[in-house]
Amino acid sequence: MTTHRPEGLSDVFAEPTEAPAPTSTVPASLPALGFVGWLRWAWRQLTSMRVALLLLMLLAVAAVPGTVWPQRAQDAARVATYIAEHPTAGPWLDRLGFFDVYSSVWFSAIYILLFVSLVGCILPRTKVHLAGVRGRPPRAPRRFARFPAQGSGSVEASPERAAQDAVGVLRAGWRWLPFVPTYRVDARDEGGGTWSVSAERGYLRETGNLLFHLALVGLLISVATGQMLHYRGQAIVVQGRGFANAQVDYDTFEQGTAFSPESLVPFTLRLDEFESRFDPVTLQSRDFTAHVTLTNPGEDPVAETIKVNHPLTAGGAKVYLQGNGYAPELTVRDASGQVAFSGPTPFLPQDEVYTSRGVVKVPDVSGDQEQIGLVGYLLPTVDVRETAFGPAYASVHPQPDDPALVLAVWRGNLGLDTGVPQNVYELDESRMTQLMDADDSPVTLVVRPGETVDLPDGMGTLTFDGLPRYVALDLRHDPALPFVLVFALLAFAGLATSLFAPRRRLWLRFAPGTGGQDPRTVVTAAGLARGDDVGLQPELDRVLAQLATRTDDRPPVAPRGPTSGEGTP
Repeated sequence: MTTHRPEGLSDVFAEPTEAPAPTSTVPASLPALGFVGWLRWAWRQLTSMRVALLLLMLLAVAAVPGTVWPQRAQDAARVATYIAEHPTAGPWLDRLGFFDVYSSVWFSAIYILLFVSLVGCILPRTKVHLAGVRGRPPRAPRRFARFPAQGSGSVEASPERAAQDAVGVLRAGWRWLPFVPTYRVDARDEGGGTWSVSAERGYLRETGNLLFHLALVGLLISVATGQMLHYRGQAIVVQGRGFANAQVDYDTFEQGTAFSPESLVPFTLRLDEFESRFDPVTLQSRDFTAHVTLTNPGEDPVAETIKVNHPLTAGGAKVYLQGNGYAPELTVRDASGQVAFSGPTPFLPQDEVYTSRGVVKVPDVSGDQEQIGLVGYLLPTVDVRETAFGPAYASVHPQPDDPALVLAVWRGNLGLDTGVPQNVYELDESRMTQLMDADDSPVTLVVRPGETVDLPDGMGTLTFDGLPRYVALDLRHDPALPFVLVFALLAFAGLATSLFAPRRRLWLRFAPGTGGQDPRTVVTAAGLARGDDVGLQPELDRVLAQLATRTDDRPPVAPRGPTSGEGTP
């Protein structure tokens, strides 16, 4: 007696009755991938979501060195100082690009790989999504009992008329957007007088997801374009003086790799007056206004104002009011009576009453005289108090009601010829000596506007000629900023759509009633959602409730457009 055993079915618990067939001793081998196969494998790995997320995280990590070490594009002086102070590590960091992180080869490689990964991920998904949008909703299943949302009822209209009404109800738009259909609908004749309607919505979820990724690509392109074509500079403009939009007139200037300074629009800006307003009790600042005269090429001068958070647009750049202060106008004569220094010197405010610190460097002295350095404070409204250690000077108001300069005097080598850039607001004291009185206390000069004082040891004289105001302007030009804003808003809209757009499918079947003087059409319905959807059953009940009001005496609801393959994705 033989037992039939289907092919491919074996009982692991049965004892074998026959000797097993001899197996080959040759080991199995997989076909070689080849060069094209390896390229295809690498492309699939690069365009996978896992690698895209890894590259995004790697890009964030690669940006960290740009916040740890000074960057040459922002502050070349700090980079030079860092390399000089770290003779071992500094040159190696420079070779590896840690002082130019955002334009380095390794950062650019991560950036480009992330861009390629996103594009390679988006293109095939877009093709599949477009094919799904153009397709027809799936046919109604034969049995509705297994679906989470179900409903039933009856209508007075015939099955065909009820199906047409269902198409109109399902394709009706929102109240606030009535011309956009909510479902893609397809009506089918199943034979025997039975009609079915299939409706589908929720492709907007995938559309939003693709929009989000496309917006990320747009952001990457915009940021890269902005980094190549932007420029940014800071300039201090003293009251009564002007500024020309040329690279040599900037105090600091940075530019993108593809930006040419020759493309700067040659406009001029003159500071006519600066107004400041402070709270009379707390002395907190209330308003700053810079009155300027703007002259564009080939145009007449125009009076403009610049306020905090209200920049001026000039030459395609935004001109921001970054800061303000006082620039004492000084004249220093050396021991021979020659003018060694003359002009305004900006002092930096240190507190709310504009106690300002500044440095005056006088390198151009005649003969063998040592160079002069003056370090001290400007007090807009000075208050002098006698203490056990001598007079103490302080400012009591930010407005220049009774200004005075309190300076210490240094002489020696200012170190301006060492080749290392210096901060104009700091004095290199390594080669300088501070002048002292007979009692070994530092020499202190107190001078008011219009006064002239003698420098100690016959070094010359100092004259306080006036006290004009100055403004610190920040000029920025980035042609990619509007695109960054647009793509950021698109990314937000796409992300919100992909998170909140419900994915639903509804099916309705209209079968002729049986018997009776007034046979009615029997309606059965079911719904299915991708994920949890608390609105699925109420949506199905709404459709059935609207269909219950339709009769054969009323004209059917005309669907908007064809009944197959159209509608909101």
